[in-house]
Amino acid sequence: MGKLTEDQPKCLTRLAGRSLLDWQIDALRAAGIEEIGIVRGYRKELLPDSLRHFDNERWQKTNMVVSLSCASEWLSNSPCIVSYSDIVFAPETIQLLMVSPAAIAISYNTEWRRLWEARFDDPLADAETLAVEADGRVSDIGRRPKSMEEVRGQYMGLLKFEPSGWAQVAHFLASLVPSEVDRLDMTGLLQRLIASGVVIQGLPVNGMWYEIDTESDWQLCEKEIADSNGAHWLVRSIGGA
Repeated sequence: MGKLTEDQPKCLTRLAGRSLLDWQIDALRAAGIEEIGIVRGYRKELLPDSLRHFDNERWQKTNMVVSLSCASEWLSNSPCIVSYSDIVFAPETIQLLMVSPAAIAISYNTEWRRLWEARFDDPLADAETLAVEADGRVSDIGRRPKSMEEVRGQYMGLLKFEPSGWAQVAHFLASLVPSEVDRLDMTGLLQRLIASGVVIQGLPVNGMWYEIDTESDWQLCEKEIADSNGAHWLVRSIGGA
């Protein structure tokens, strides 16, 4: 993200006049979630005191699975929605996850290709595989695709864990050596859980969603919000192929 994150966490990057974190909090609250926590790492002192804090003191040497595990107190005791801090999404996506009966569920965006074609000369260069069976179970995620047929949609960085689902995650992580856990990213964890027999439900979402990985992503999202006068954040269609 270059200069945008030299002195602050990425989630404080301002988008259309508001921080990414503000976009996320507003969407969560609009979906009916009142208790919100954040896992802090880089420049944690800049993050708002109004949120419950979970700190990853080893953020420089670990990946996001370790950060997520810092919130195991919540994950072990009640259903939790988990969001990456560099995405923008609609409240309806959160509501879809909330009503899913699955122990572990993820949302995936079926309109990803339009966004990827705007972000990359070759959409497959940064896309990841996603395969979903007829019953909604995710059977493949996170590999480099060889063709568009391997990409049912793009994982959105949004998950739901029931305590029983998190127990399966904790059990799997306990079987790994600590250095392996430190390196594990989320799609890597999901793929390995699937391989071990854990059921992960995939929920399709049609509509706008943004992932802000680079300064050019930020510029693209700013332009699209400005061009639409913010209207496309107000209405979403959920479901579909």
